[in-house]
Amino acid sequence: MGRSGRVTLSDVAKASGVSRATVSFVLNDDPRQTISVATRERVLEAAQDLGYVVHGIARALREGSSRVVVLNVDWGMEGNFSRSYVRGLDEELAEHDHLLLVRHGHAIPEATQKVLDTITPRAVLRLGEVYMQGHEPIEEDWESGFAANAALQIGHLAERGHTRIAMTLPDYDFPLTETRLAFAQEAARRLGLPLLERFVVPRPREAGAAAVEAFLTAHKDVTALAAFDDDIALRSLVALRDLGHRVPEDVAVIGFDEAEYGSLATPALTTIHIDAEILGRIAARNALGIDSGGLAPVAGRVVVRASV
Repeated sequence: MGRSGRVTLSDVAKASGVSRATVSFVLNDDPRQTISVATRERVLEAAQDLGYVVHGIARALREGSSRVVVLNVDWGMEGNFSRSYVRGLDEELAEHDHLLLVRHGHAIPEATQKVLDTITPRAVLRLGEVYMQGHEPIEEDWESGFAANAALQIGHLAERGHTRIAMTLPDYDFPLTETRLAFAQEAARRLGLPLLERFVVPRPREAGAAAVEAFLTAHKDVTALAAFDDDIALRSLVALRDLGHRVPEDVAVIGFDEAEYGSLATPALTTIHIDAEILGRIAARNALGIDSGGLAPVAGRVVVRASV
């Protein structure tokens, strides 16, 4: 139409031949107002032709919150799981005319409050929060939830004859470390295996090799390492190679939450792939108060390569 600048309600009102108030009633789908079908269609057509966009701040003031959902992702939780979760959350929110804002790093209460004060989000979520709060897994969690994925890792080693297994852990404070370890221990118990050993594989490379050497010297019966994630698994692989151990002949290694670069290692890393897109979509619907019926978590799967 040759005009510049933001299109306003007045522009839409003028183009559709109705009052500004009527345009507002139509565009906000106000249930308290009765607008004829013809008038409604005329307003919507004019708005579309002009390229009118609802002003988010004004709508937030009317609705009491913005159409923004905030997701906090703690450091160390960036992986395939979080990427697929964010993808599902973002797409589901978009389908319901909402936006996603992702914040990486520790969710400091003061910083979170600033976000609340600034944009008045519809909801504030934290990836994995239910498990950070000490959630005890129900039987469904052992079928397709976080616990099931932890069990899949231990179960794959058990199927290949490994009974003495250790879990290798990160050298940084991670909010889900103890939860992951607890699920893995319970999986071992259910399989009739001894309690899992545990130790940290630190950075840099030399420190990681020293930690692996010290552990294996003290635990000569351990034949497999179940890593906290693929990053720790690859550190373990490098350490074993530096120490002259053969993988998987001497010690098997399995990762968790598949990272693409695991396939480039020598030997290529066996790992657990987790698709959390459905979980993100369920979280979006829960945040918006929409029934999530028909959506169910997808079980993880073992990506079989050469390290086990």
